[in-house]
Amino acid sequence: MLTGIPLFLSVLFSSLLAGYLGSLTGLGGGTILVPILTLYDGIPIEYATGASLISTIATSSGAASAYLKDKIINLKIGTSLQVATTSGAIAGSLTATYIYSHHLEPIIYVVFGIVLLGSVYPTIKRGKFEIPMNSDPDWSTKFFQMHGEYYDMALQKKVEYWGVRWVQGASVMFVAGYVSGLLGIGSGALKVIGMDWVMNLPIKVTTTTSNFMIGVTAATSSGIYWVFGYIQPLIAAATSIGVLIGAFIGTKTLVKLKNKRIRTIFTILLAFLGIQMILRGLGIY
Repeated sequence: MLTGIPLFLSVLFSSLLAGYLGSLTGLGGGTILVPILTLYDGIPIEYATGASLISTIATSSGAASAYLKDKIINLKIGTSLQVATTSGAIAGSLTATYIYSHHLEPIIYVVFGIVLLGSVYPTIKRGKFEIPMNSDPDWSTKFFQMHGEYYDMALQKKVEYWGVRWVQGASVMFVAGYVSGLLGIGSGALKVIGMDWVMNLPIKVTTTTSNFMIGVTAATSSGIYWVFGYIQPLIAAATSIGVLIGAFIGTKTLVKLKNKRIRTIFTILLAFLGIQMILRGLGIY
């Protein structure tokens, strides 16, 4: 493994790419960053996950500020779902510390890969829709104020929407928080699926709101990782800088792309990285 300045520069470049793709798809930079750091930069997965959580906070802050300006993020929906994600994050982080302390790292690789591959099917299933078909509002639509509108630059029109099935969505968010703490990522993939597939929200609303939410989830997990010594300052600094810059560039690109194109990028990334992580966990790659 590289050390010193070469390590910093290598991680910085990887983080730029991860931040760009993470903000573009709503995955969060960590989902892409952890596989890149472990598979291509040779960084032990426990330190990659620790650094990923720190960078995810930076990504969320940078991307969310830009999306707030574009008025795409739905703060009411994101805030109402945070309790579920943070509770899951605490449980997942404690599980991760047990696994690392007992040298069971291959489990993390395999679980990481399964989570990514398991996210592909729902994404493909909804891929034919530029904007989701409206579902009839339910009790949670009004109670949690899950409705809104935004101007879509790619479609050149105003899009109105309303969310449904909050309870089911919150359940997915708890799992997303657990996965975040376990794998050291913002779990944007599961958050996007929860809001996109379960709650029937437009993909741009889900990706931007996901970017807003992952920072809080990552901050919850990072405190536990810090206590157990899984955050290395040099790696964390490089990832934070790179991911933040990449996320800023990604937000400028997102508003100009059509939803179908974003979904295609999202699916390809999930499949490619998921397969590689499973192979690494099985000792094949």
